[in-house]
Amino acid sequence: MGRLFGTDGARGVAITELTCELAMQIGRAAALVLTKETDKKPCIFIGKDTRISSDVLEAALCAGICSVGADAVRLGVVPTPAVAYLVRAKGADAGIMISASHNSVEFNGIKLFASTGYKLPDAVEEEIEALILDTPEKVELKSNTEIGRITDYTEAKDDYINYIASCIDTNLSGKYIALDCANGSASGTAKKLFEKLGARVDMLSADPDGTNINDNCGSTHMENLMAYVAEHGCDAGLAFDGDADRCLAVDENGNLVDGDKLIAIAANSMKNKGILKNNTAVVTVMSNLGFFHFAKREGIETAATKVGDRYVLEEMLDKGYNIGGEQSGHIIFLDHATTGDGQLSGAKTIETLVNSGKKMSELAGLMDTFPQLMLNVRIKPEHRTVWREDEKVKAVMDSYEKKLGDNGRILVRESGTEPLIRVMVEGKDAALMEEACRAITAEIEAYVQR
Repeated sequence: MGRLFGTDGARGVAITELTCELAMQIGRAAALVLTKETDKKPCIFIGKDTRISSDVLEAALCAGICSVGADAVRLGVVPTPAVAYLVRAKGADAGIMISASHNSVEFNGIKLFASTGYKLPDAVEEEIEALILDTPEKVELKSNTEIGRITDYTEAKDDYINYIASCIDTNLSGKYIALDCANGSASGTAKKLFEKLGARVDMLSADPDGTNINDNCGSTHMENLMAYVAEHGCDAGLAFDGDADRCLAVDENGNLVDGDKLIAIAANSMKNKGILKNNTAVVTVMSNLGFFHFAKREGIETAATKVGDRYVLEEMLDKGYNIGGEQSGHIIFLDHATTGDGQLSGAKTIETLVNSGKKMSELAGLMDTFPQLMLNVRIKPEHRTVWREDEKVKAVMDSYEKKLGDNGRILVRESGTEPLIRVMVEGKDAALMEEACRAITAEIEAYVQR
C-alpha cells in the first residue's frame, strides 16, 4: 500500500485528512503523470458522488489540473464505473472519481483511472505520490493562455445509461424490482436504466441531500430493502453502494443474495452459454467456502486472489478470465467493463432471472453458504503489519485452525480502506466459530493496547 493511495485510491476524512490542498496536489500530479505521453492539450474527466464534500474536492482537483495546463471536464454526479467507461469511450487522457464508496459521509476519496478506463497500477500511483511528497519542485505551473479550462459534460449520465442498456440482450418486462440507491450516485441513473430495460421499478433511498449517503441504506445496510421486497411482492431487489460500483441482491422472500452468490449465478449462466473464458471465475480469499463447493460441483474452475477488486482485475487480465469479484458485491464483467459496476451486475442478474424462468431464490440456491462471523479491531498506524508477528496472536490463531480442521477456516487481514483489522471465521460449527472469532479478536485487541 502506498503513502497516499490505498487499495482503492486516496481516502480519509474529507477536508481535515483528505484536504483541499492535497486534492489540488493530486490533481496536478495526476495530470502531469497520466498525460505526459499525449501530443495534444490533455483532458481529464472528473465524476463525483453525492457527499457534501465532493463539490469542494472537485473544485480543488479542477484547480490543480488546470494549473498545470490540462483541461478538466466535469461529469457531475455519476457512478464510478461511468467515469471508467466514458474516459475510454470519449478518448479522455485520464479520469478521476471523487468518492469514498461505501464509507459514511464524513469520508471521501479520490480514485484515478488511466485513459484505458482501468485503475492505475501500483507503479504509476507511486510515481504520482513521489511527485507530491518527494519532488514537488518538479511541478511546473502554467500561466497566461497555457492554463487549462473547466467545462461540463452534460450528457454523461445518459451516455452511460445507454451503454449499460446495450450490454443487456433481454427485455426485463414483467419483472418487478426494488432498487436501493444508498442516496448515492445511482440515484440519478438506476431508475432510468432499469425502466429503459423494461422492468417495473420502485426506488428506495434515492433522494440524496449531501449528508445521507450510505446512511442505513444501500449495500451495507440491506434491512430496508429486504423488508420492502417481501412486503411488496417484488421479484427481486438490488442495492448499490455510494458510488454504485457494488451490487447486492434480495430474493422474492426478502433473503440476502450476496456477491458470492451473484458471481455464482453469473458464472453458471456464462458457462451454460459457452462464454465463460477458460471456464474460470475469479474470487478473493474472503469468498465463502460454499462458492468453491458450488464451482467444483458445476465443473467451474476458481482462482482466488488477495482482497481488493484491483487484485481480482489483475488476475483476470493476466489469465484472460472474464468474470470475477468480491463477496461485497464488487463484480467485474470484463467483456463489458474495466471495473466493478453495480448497475451492470444488477441488470445481468435480472437478465439471467428472466431467461431462467426461475424465481430469484431458486437461482440463489445454486450455492449453499457456510456460516461466517467477522469482527473488527481498530488499529493505529504504528500497529499495521507488526501485529502479525506477535507470538500470542499467532498461537491463538494456530490453536483454532487446528480445532476447525477441514470444516472451517480463519482469515485475519487489514482493511485496505479503513484503520481496521478484520477477523473472519468460517465453518459448520457455529459455537466453535464464535469462540474462535472472539478469542482471536480479544488477543489482537490486547496486543494493540499494550
